[in-house]
Amino acid sequence: TFEHIEGDKKLGFDKVIMLAGGIGYGKAEDAQKEHLQAGDKIVLLGGDNYRIGMGGGAVSSVATGEYGNAIELNAIQRSNPEMQKRAMNAIRAMAEMEKNPIVSIHDHGAGGHFNCLSELLEETGGNIDTSKIPVGDPTLSQREILSNESQERMGLAIKDKDIAFLQRVAERERSPMYVIGEATGDQQLVFGKATETHKPINFKVEHLLGSSPKTILTDAATTSNYNEVNYDASKLEQYINQVLQLEAVACKDWLTNKVDRSVTGRVATQQTCGAIQLPLNNVGVMALDFVSHTGIATANGHAPGAALVDAKAGSQLAIAEALTNIVFAPLTHGLKGVSLSANWMWPAKQQGENARLYEAVQAVSDFALALGINIPTGKDSLSMTQKYPNGEVVLSPGTVIISAVAEVNDVRKTISPALQPKAGSQLIYIDFSKDKKKLGGSSLAQVLSALGKATPTITDAAYFANAFNAVQQLIQQNLVLAGHDISSGGLITTLLEMCFPTPGIGLNINHTFDADVVKALFSENPGVVLQIENSAAEKFLQNNNIDFIVLGEVTNTRTLSIANHQFSIDALSDVWFKTSFLFDQKQRKKGHALKRFENYKQQKLDYTFPKTFTGRLADYGLSNTRTSKSNIKAAIIREKGSNGEREMAYALHLAGFDVKDVHMTDLISGREDLRDVNMIAFVGGFSNSDVLGSAKGWAGAFLYNEKAKLALDNFYKRNDTLSLGVCNGCQLMMELGLLYPELGDKHPRMHHNGSGRYESAFVNMSVPENNSVMLSTYAGTRLGVWLAHGEGRFQLKDQKNYTVAARFSYEQYPGNPNDSDFATAALCSADGRHLAIMPHIERSLFAWNWPYYPAGKQQHEVSPWIEAFVNARKWVAEKVTSK
Repeated sequence: TFEHIEGDKKLGFDKVIMLAGGIGYGKAEDAQKEHLQAGDKIVLLGGDNYRIGMGGGAVSSVATGEYGNAIELNAIQRSNPEMQKRAMNAIRAMAEMEKNPIVSIHDHGAGGHFNCLSELLEETGGNIDTSKIPVGDPTLSQREILSNESQERMGLAIKDKDIAFLQRVAERERSPMYVIGEATGDQQLVFGKATETHKPINFKVEHLLGSSPKTILTDAATTSNYNEVNYDASKLEQYINQVLQLEAVACKDWLTNKVDRSVTGRVATQQTCGAIQLPLNNVGVMALDFVSHTGIATANGHAPGAALVDAKAGSQLAIAEALTNIVFAPLTHGLKGVSLSANWMWPAKQQGENARLYEAVQAVSDFALALGINIPTGKDSLSMTQKYPNGEVVLSPGTVIISAVAEVNDVRKTISPALQPKAGSQLIYIDFSKDKKKLGGSSLAQVLSALGKATPTITDAAYFANAFNAVQQLIQQNLVLAGHDISSGGLITTLLEMCFPTPGIGLNINHTFDADVVKALFSENPGVVLQIENSAAEKFLQNNNIDFIVLGEVTNTRTLSIANHQFSIDALSDVWFKTSFLFDQKQRKKGHALKRFENYKQQKLDYTFPKTFTGRLADYGLSNTRTSKSNIKAAIIREKGSNGEREMAYALHLAGFDVKDVHMTDLISGREDLRDVNMIAFVGGFSNSDVLGSAKGWAGAFLYNEKAKLALDNFYKRNDTLSLGVCNGCQLMMELGLLYPELGDKHPRMHHNGSGRYESAFVNMSVPENNSVMLSTYAGTRLGVWLAHGEGRFQLKDQKNYTVAARFSYEQYPGNPNDSDFATAALCSADGRHLAIMPHIERSLFAWNWPYYPAGKQQHEVSPWIEAFVNARKWVAEKVTSK
């Protein structure tokens, strides 16, 4: 949303920046590719080729508008996440073997097959039969087949002896697989149809991948001379209102509520926090597994406004922001364990911009070296210029987006920005920059239509590193209750955002600021604000020569008292949320964005746990180190596009089941008939990409495949079986009429959410008196649970024909996220054996899965939802024993 015109220069993100990425981990032995040998096979996994992403790499390197619309549209890549998941499942099966048979692997990005396959064959050379490459568009030329950038494809090299096994795995996962060539050892790259003599590509590897000529760029440095930021201290309240509505500062609920933030069941920290569940976390944390508490943290940073004023300072601030975000996760190795990725988005080729880019890159390198951290990877798009037919040119501000990643030693210790309701606890401010307060490139400057002449920087990298590690040690010693970085919007925004998600609290900031209170509150010098409960944290900082200021204390009044002003926190929370509401209006059905705006503060999370719940596994007779078999068997059932199988399998395993993985191809082929299984769980995800509607394709796989249908029918005829369907699995059970078969065609189906949008949220769910095997012991409880779906609406004319096993605790949206009749969240069969539930209880299994867990109970080994799976295991055990 940044726009600025000064002199003859127009600046704005007309050519947008979109950053998407992921984090994960692999085995050390898979970190290095092996060496191909002559005869090794080249395999393609994934989908067909289309005229998609044609010349994407080239088009992304020139100004948008320089080529015609047809060329630029063809250059845009399209995604097919379901195909990607299928290919990934096949690759993961290989990687999880005791000895991974994959010799080498390469993704399909810029340059398509040609880039991928030539790099796979760079040591040996090889032959590629292009007639074996799958083509969805028969009009493609050989050049287009080899260079299109259709996504969701992987190229890999594998020994000939392992081809048959990979083929079986790929067929099971419904991942298209094609053997398209082999390594030759003659250092010659030959691509073409095997039946034709002429080959479009036939040359030595060294001619393609040998020494590349150096590119020399010549530019003339220019001096920026933007207008100074002029302000009036008497307008403090007006400035706060304006800054809080700036998109870079304002609430991002309109973004975070429509993406799945719980998938895998290993999400420990995502965007939202506090009893009011507002998107304020600036660090994301994933657990590495379900047993240990180690994990991976990631955070981003960028400062495009500051970089316009000073390219060097802006690049340093981008690193500083990423680090002051990730500092709130307990890192195993402190600062030295952080790695960075630098993504350069710059309007290069414009006068002065290459020189500014050089300065920025040099500054990033120098700062990272001074901090002792590495930048092993990065990408760039050096064509951030938009040209319009009328000759107008708009430059995107040169920006480096820094992504930081590091290992976490205990995901449970990650610090949230949400203040703890402990009146009298103190807030301390630590300035990491050691620089004077400056407004250049700040959010306040933007709302005042200025950029400024001086921007903050980091004057002492060694002190920055020491301050970072000092905060880390405070977190490791459990001396920090809450914490938030200072970046967009300055200190005043940080203080307010710490208050917003926690009802009933406020702040009394009694520190006397310098004469220039506007600079003190709105400058974006890197730093952090910490909530502490006693003097131990202050003593530690003093002993380690870290400067800090005691700002004030937490109160029980809903006001912020600062600089002789009193501000209503709830009123400013609405101001901050308003921008999200305005965006939300453009993506939801009429009225739902308003309901969300009106109710977000009213529907706080509130819990009533089971009276006997202790949070200890041993009290359920469970152990997370169990390796012996129980002989009580369950199966998870999945289809192509499913993504919730692993967390479901672990929940069942932890509860005492022996769990088997059943793909629909196992049932269709007859490899599996469920005869030895007493419980099945239909898992969540996007089976068949939700084409024709959620679970309709999955249901068809049962209804129109004789062996699969017979296995399912026989399972439900038995009286010693249980079934569970969660999310997509719930939709499947309703589509197949498995809860109330006597209703026939009148069996309820799932419908699109009332908002017309996909909803992702952590909500309150209440359990009434019910006869569900899994949920009956929860009667009278009110818990928190994750959900993520687009078609979760129960439409029930009345309740007499159905058994409601769980309800959303609030009747109105968004607490009732899909507008279900009677706020229904789950139904069960008349005998209680079969449960269809939209929320993900299996993704809410641990205290660290909950973005808001009762104070003092965060060390629980498990959340109350384990009892549902234990209830199921006990029921099955009784049935099996009684036979």
